[in-house]
Amino acid sequence: MIIVTGAAGFIGSCFVNKLNNKGYKDIVLVDDFSSEIKNRNFRNKSYLMTVERMSFFKWLGEHHRDVEFIFHLGARTDTTEFNKAVFDELNLNYSKTMWQACTTYNIPLIYASSAATYGLGENGFKDDHDVVEKLKPLNLYGESKNEFDKWMLKQATAPPYWTGVKFFNVYGPNEYHKGRMASVIFHAWQQITETGRVRLFRSHRPDYEDGKQLRDFIYVKDVIDVLFYLMKRQPAAGLYNLGTGQARTFLDLARATFHSMGKTERIEFIDTPADIRDKYQYYTQADMDKLLASGYDFSFYSLEAGIEEYVQAYLLHHVYF
Repeated sequence: MIIVTGAAGFIGSCFVNKLNNKGYKDIVLVDDFSSEIKNRNFRNKSYLMTVERMSFFKWLGEHHRDVEFIFHLGARTDTTEFNKAVFDELNLNYSKTMWQACTTYNIPLIYASSAATYGLGENGFKDDHDVVEKLKPLNLYGESKNEFDKWMLKQATAPPYWTGVKFFNVYGPNEYHKGRMASVIFHAWQQITETGRVRLFRSHRPDYEDGKQLRDFIYVKDVIDVLFYLMKRQPAAGLYNLGTGQARTFLDLARATFHSMGKTERIEFIDTPADIRDKYQYYTQADMDKLLASGYDFSFYSLEAGIEEYVQAYLLHHVYF
């Protein structure tokens, strides 16, 4: 069987669909299942059972002989959470226990790291292991991810196979439950639907014009294709970036969203909220050389193509993937 943590969440539920489409039905879903709107993400998926996240390691101790692979995609992802203890429990320590369990039980592991580990990009966006200790994340979420990466790289023992995947700015279906943490595309679509306009954060740096902040936006269907590839091909163990390798502006994103909705552009600028202003990334772009060198040769959705499919096939009709 295959374990997917965070299976009720955005990327996790999409990956369960990917597994189903590839013929895998013996899947165990692990998450906090207390949110009904979040649980809709896996309502029509095929799986063996659900296991509450805080009961998972006890369950694994009893069933590990039947587990073929674990995808640890669950985490607390709220970048505006300021209680470090929350991240220590749900991200850092939970992931340490996962690593130790997979090592003990000889289970391959793929886990979610994050581009938030790169901070302002002072040390670039390359997924080399020797840069991990130098990284300076901008928030507690990024710190929790980087602290685990640092801890993991120092371990003398490891699962039989492992990779840590640094997700960049992922967007796509099944993020209806994420609220403030949903993708900018989701918020743009919602704003256009409700007001006919999009509000983007104003630049608070002289080297960036308003709306010209750059991010590496990646469609969730590309993400799950890569996760499946890593499981099947099992290239060299290590940390891997997962973006498109092409930074795009928020203006590009807004214009593509208007176009996909057949609406006239109305873009306004507002101040970046004070609580995140000094922790705001103005530029991210994944260095994808390591993944491509491993043999991955599938093309990624362009920003325009990804937004068009997301809006027209999912958002406009509130469809789940």
